[in-house]
Amino acid sequence: MDSLPLLADHPYASFLDQVEKPARYAGGEVGSVVKDWASVEARVCLAFPDVYDIGMSHLGFKILYKLLNDDPRTLAERCYTPWIDMEAQLVKRGLPLVSLESARPLRDFDVVGFSLQFELTYSNILTMLHLGGIPLRAADRGEDDPIVIAGGPTATHPEPIAPFLDALVIGDGEEKATEVALLWARLKREGVPRRERLVAIARLGAVYVPSLYATRVDPDTGFEVVDRPLASGIPFPIERALVDLNRYPFPDESPTGGPEAIFDRMSIEIARGCTEGCRFCQAGMIYRPVRERDPEQIVDTVMRAVQRSGQDEVSLTALSTADVSCISPLIKKVTERLTAERISLGVSSLRAYGLEPDLLDELKRVRATGLTFAPEAGSQRMRDVVNKNVTEEQLLETAERVFSRGWGKMKLYFMIGLPTETDEDVRGIVETGARAAGAGRRAAGKGKPVDVTVSVSTHVPKPHTPFQWAAMDTLAEVGRKQQMLKDTVRPYRAVTLKTHEANASVLEGIFARGDRPLADVLERAWRHGARFDSWEDQLDLAVWEEAFTHVGVDRAKYLGTLPVTARLPWDHIDVGLEEGFLAKEYRKALQSRLSPPCGKVAGTFVHHTNLDDARADTRRLVCYDCGVACDMTQMREERLTFLDRLGAHRRSLPVLTDAGAAPPAGAAGPSAAPANDGGAERESDGGAGRESVAATAPESGDDREPSRAAGEAPQRARRIAPAPKGRGGFRYRFRFEKAGPMALLGHLDVVRELPRVLRRVGAPMTYTAGFHPKPDMTFSPALSLGVISLDEYVDLRLERDLDPAALDALVAAMSAASPRGLVFSGAVKLGPEDPSLSKLIAGARYALAFARSAIGGDAEALLAARCSAALSAASLPIRREIDRLAKMVDVRQYLVRAEVGGPEVHSALARAGLVGDLVALEVEVDIRGSGAVKSSEVAAVITGEPGEAPGAITPPPHRAVRLQLFGRTSPAGSAAGERFSLFDLERARRVKPAPERTPALPLAADAE
Repeated sequence: MDSLPLLADHPYASFLDQVEKPARYAGGEVGSVVKDWASVEARVCLAFPDVYDIGMSHLGFKILYKLLNDDPRTLAERCYTPWIDMEAQLVKRGLPLVSLESARPLRDFDVVGFSLQFELTYSNILTMLHLGGIPLRAADRGEDDPIVIAGGPTATHPEPIAPFLDALVIGDGEEKATEVALLWARLKREGVPRRERLVAIARLGAVYVPSLYATRVDPDTGFEVVDRPLASGIPFPIERALVDLNRYPFPDESPTGGPEAIFDRMSIEIARGCTEGCRFCQAGMIYRPVRERDPEQIVDTVMRAVQRSGQDEVSLTALSTADVSCISPLIKKVTERLTAERISLGVSSLRAYGLEPDLLDELKRVRATGLTFAPEAGSQRMRDVVNKNVTEEQLLETAERVFSRGWGKMKLYFMIGLPTETDEDVRGIVETGARAAGAGRRAAGKGKPVDVTVSVSTHVPKPHTPFQWAAMDTLAEVGRKQQMLKDTVRPYRAVTLKTHEANASVLEGIFARGDRPLADVLERAWRHGARFDSWEDQLDLAVWEEAFTHVGVDRAKYLGTLPVTARLPWDHIDVGLEEGFLAKEYRKALQSRLSPPCGKVAGTFVHHTNLDDARADTRRLVCYDCGVACDMTQMREERLTFLDRLGAHRRSLPVLTDAGAAPPAGAAGPSAAPANDGGAERESDGGAGRESVAATAPESGDDREPSRAAGEAPQRARRIAPAPKGRGGFRYRFRFEKAGPMALLGHLDVVRELPRVLRRVGAPMTYTAGFHPKPDMTFSPALSLGVISLDEYVDLRLERDLDPAALDALVAAMSAASPRGLVFSGAVKLGPEDPSLSKLIAGARYALAFARSAIGGDAEALLAARCSAALSAASLPIRREIDRLAKMVDVRQYLVRAEVGGPEVHSALARAGLVGDLVALEVEVDIRGSGAVKSSEVAAVITGEPGEAPGAITPPPHRAVRLQLFGRTSPAGSAAGERFSLFDLERARRVKPAPERTPALPLAADAE
């Protein structure tokens, strides 16, 4: 049943607390932008076809959101795919999918722009279009419907999704986003017909409008390919857009907060493109040439992002950060700036091969536990096939280096199903891991455990790569190879094998190399329930099997070997590579021949880390004429400039001269916790940018990171802050309210938000001691999701001693820097003799608000009688279920007072945002060290009707508001004694703890 609305005028307000993570749909995060629709020319909804927790971390979204909202002519709002439970609620109620910022349906926007990151999100695009009130097919859209546009890496091979899209931006979207939005909105206002508007958009260049191109069937493959344009003046082929990154600084501010994102940190793009030329990697091909951001701009962006977001971790990201020309001095410079702020630095894709000792030694100064990198193949021949420019000797040398410096774990990424692969190559994957473990044991020293994890995924041939013509292994062949790996690994106790489910990879391969007839398969599968296909626990293969059979599509033709001479479904998209380049690389792969990394001197692994060495090396940089026009002279000069700006003039000596030196104080030994398995970018091409250095650092939360079931992401390096001060600093008690969107956040999300607020306002906290230092905080008892509170508290320690005026100013600043619904209302300084919240809180007052219509009759009289009966009862048992375990709780042992609320209570309800014809109860409950009762349980035993299960009671729809937390002058657990405010420190010091009375039902209760 629906509850009273938490969010004023929001279409989902009455049922949000019935779905998982309701704050996904509430908005109000710090950094979100709400603009007046009447003040702009074009309104854009950025639609991410995956759940909020994934989309909030996406770099492209952050870039376009900032760019569009900074322009006074445009606005951008966000929308993410609703999870299964939320979609069901919207369908049941006939409600549209709305944006986070203004809660407007998608159909109301001028432009709806999708991010195409992964083929297995296509079904989610159809979900969002349908729920947003937009016809699925572009051909069915009318004059007033928004333009549905998309961009991202899979926009370079879009035919299976093309019939559902009006247009696709090919390449960089920074310039095109604003240009397309303004042109479309202007032509619409002028009454230009929809088709003519689409022609005008196509003429901008770098924009593919599928409906304006004819198709034909290629006789060599049976694929439906794009043949010719149907309108004059539109490009064919469609060339990509390419921008100068330094004209578009990476945003230092973006929406932050809400439910915890999968990659919960401020990620900063430092370069686009890659020099390495791995033949399986689509991103490395379509994002050429390598473009590096100005390092001074990066450092400034990092520091502003930390202050504005309040996050405790920053990640530097690129396809291969190890190949950014100034990465070593850049890491050192950023680390220097972040050290004092206690901010962790993450570096994704920072492979260990070829890194100079000084950087490894710099990393050694963190409490390091693991390294991750990607040999990709189990034999040297196969590494040459995929153009992985690394030898096994270098791999083993790296293993010796890193294990000798205190790392305890190593993770190796490999692929099976690569072209020309043999069983010997497959077995070599495990054997390579075993040799790395052996080298690690010798380097680590006697008695120190060495852990090597071998993670093996299935290769998916991707368009615009040299392997685009190669066959993909069948499911049976993948299964056979995975069993071979399991058999091979048994004797090696130091090697842990992980393999990945291949069903999703096969579906990905079909849609990666697919053509337009697959659109019918996609729609059929979607109509029969296909959702979140990139999530292993959601992928329903039976639905897809039925769709392929019904439409009559032969899957085998998309997975077999393709003729090099055939025209392919993506050939009309020009990503900048010279015709014949990919075929030449494919032939070299079949001959096991390498191509050296471009933009480097032949034979080098990393760029020079100092100006002296870089100037002294006058050798030519490698260029193998891929078709992208690179100015090698300018590239060399730019690198010299970057090194100069970072002050990297001379080679620095290693921090440690003895590779086997003992770790510094505070560094983790062999017993340290395992490194995170999370990373900055989710892999969709089977291997791009998967190598990284990973190390844990002190954080304000659990040091585990959630990851998607669909695949693992790369680890990262994080530097440790200075030694914590333990329980030093100055102790304060803050009072705050949480209403609206904040009432829809779980307690851990609120705990995570408070340090961010303090970082935003520049009030440094002190940290706990130990291996995992955290902000020193103690919160009042947690509330259930959806419960509003007007009286919450937190005890915390700050580094600064603040007088009352400064403390009042801090409270005001904290409210201004908080998400919508979080308001700080006071603070007091605590002395050493002041008891903590956990020892002080004795009880709470709640208002339980009901719609009068839900109670019926004389509501006040009925509720008064129910309260009297409850207080007269010897026990009020109720069944509580937690994690599928049921227990009985006696609410009566905690219930102190219950009565119909008067004007004061109704005034508090209005302050909490609850209005209408309401009737309320005011209840008082004990809070003890052993627990408490939930407000919903009190409502149930007083007003509810018995349920089916013994002790289960269902209350009428209601909303709870915590009015007050208080101490008592009598011992905890006693109803006697006078209540007092938790800010009344004089009386709080006189309270003496006493044993609690034992409940009649000896069953625990929860924190609320």
